[in-house]
Amino acid sequence: MKAFTDQERQSFLAGKHVGVLAVAASNGRPPAGVPIWYDYIDGHIRINTGASSRKARLIEQAGAVTLVVQREDPPYQYVVVEGTVVETTSPAPLDAREAIAIRYLGEKDGRAFVQGMGDVGSVLFTIRPDRWISADYSEDS
Repeated sequence: MKAFTDQERQSFLAGKHVGVLAVAASNGRPPAGVPIWYDYIDGHIRINTGASSRKARLIEQAGAVTLVVQREDPPYQYVVVEGTVVETTSPAPLDAREAIAIRYLGEKDGRAFVQGMGDVGSVLFTIRPDRWISADYSEDS
C-alpha cells in the first residue's frame, strides 16, 4: 500500500466515484454519513443537496465535513478529505446542479434529472480540502 501522489489524488477525485459524506450531528447523535454525488473543480469539492434536508442543516452548523471517495473493486484505492465549507450558495446555480448530475448520469439523463427536480430548493456547498489521507493498493496485487 502506498499513498497517492498529489497528481494521483487530483486525478482520482476528478474521476467518477460516489462519495460518502460525514458531518457532525447534534443532540448526542453520531455523525451523519450519507452517499453523495460531488464534483472536484479547481481544488475544491462541490456538493449539491436539498436546502431543507437534515444533511444541509448539519453542514451549515458544522462548517466542516469529511468526504470518503473509494474504488470499490480491486485494486482498492481511496481518498479521505477533511475540509472546511468556504462557500454556501442557495439556491444552487443551475449550471452547478447540472454539472454534478451530468457527471454521474451523462448529458441527457443529467439534464433530465435536474429538470425533474423542478423548483425543489437546493444548496451548493463548496469545500476547501484541509487534510488528506489516501491509499493505493494497486501495487499489492
